[in-house]
Amino acid sequence: MPRGRGRVQHGRRYTLIVQADDLLTLSTVVICPTSTSAPAASFHPEIEVNGERTKVLCEMVGAVDARNLGEQVGHLSYDELRTVNDRLALVLGIN
Repeated sequence: MPRGRGRVQHGRRYTLIVQADDLLTLSTVVICPTSTSAPAASFHPEIEVNGERTKVLCEMVGAVDARNLGEQVGHLSYDELRTVNDRLALVLGIN
């Protein structure tokens, strides 16, 4: 991502695809970026990616061009998936 201002995320990082599998053929993909340095927050669930703990930045959910995504590196555990779903519902107000 291009260099941003303030708290805008930039650079190469893992992202979590939060879009329904049935919509993955679209040219855009809905994602949440991750960060190993983000502060703890109720809406920053922790997941493990390639053996490293990282936080999902649920408040920064957005769409990106699917061509900008790299290779898939894994899947969430059931518990991680439930936690991310709960935190996204909190951020989006869809409880």
